[in-house]
Amino acid sequence: MLWLLMCDSADTVQGISVVTTTWNEAENIEELILRIRQTLKGVMHEIIVVDDSSQDGTLQIAERFADVAVGKEREGQTKGLLYGAKLAKFPVVVTVDSDLENPPELIPTLAAKLDIYDLVVASRNVVPRFSERWAAKTLGRICGVSDFYSNFRAYKKETFTSDLKRGETFGGELLVAAKKKGFRIGEVKYEAPPRRSKPRIGGSIKANLRITAATWKCFFAYLFSLD
Repeated sequence: MLWLLMCDSADTVQGISVVTTTWNEAENIEELILRIRQTLKGVMHEIIVVDDSSQDGTLQIAERFADVAVGKEREGQTKGLLYGAKLAKFPVVVTVDSDLENPPELIPTLAAKLDIYDLVVASRNVVPRFSERWAAKTLGRICGVSDFYSNFRAYKKETFTSDLKRGETFGGELLVAAKKKGFRIGEVKYEAPPRRSKPRIGGSIKANLRITAATWKCFFAYLFSLD
């Protein structure tokens, strides 16, 4: 049974805020939103799209289908996810990639785990990049997950950090901050579809370099104060 965290207020509300960030995702964003709607049919929810200055009309499409669609200067995925989480009106926040590599049909399974955990990561059975595998064997072990850079996650809203200190870490700092604050982190394994030919993060060499740099930033975030 889908678990939904309830707010302690006279106007008790319950539901899920789904947050995604986009950059030139015009070909995917409508399908993603419609699949989320179908998955959460009968569940109170909202869909928030934070667009990172796309040039292909992504924001205009998102404005037609999402509950909240906002454009901002290009600052990267991590800041976009935090920005969207701060806009969320429900106490459960699910973050999902906009490229359709995260099956939104798994959202109820992630949310249901929040009766045990404060944050749940949907981990791919196979982590493809060597830089991601290194992060999984180091920071992933510290945080208790096998896919450190998966941003397909369900959060209790209070687990989000109030600010970011390390720049773009592809969502890594959000996980490290939750771990440092003592929140309970769990995971659900899933079979990921093939990665698209032109991922947002760049080609193989560029992606591995950027992820490696992000991992070192996350190490510093873990070892030293986030304040």
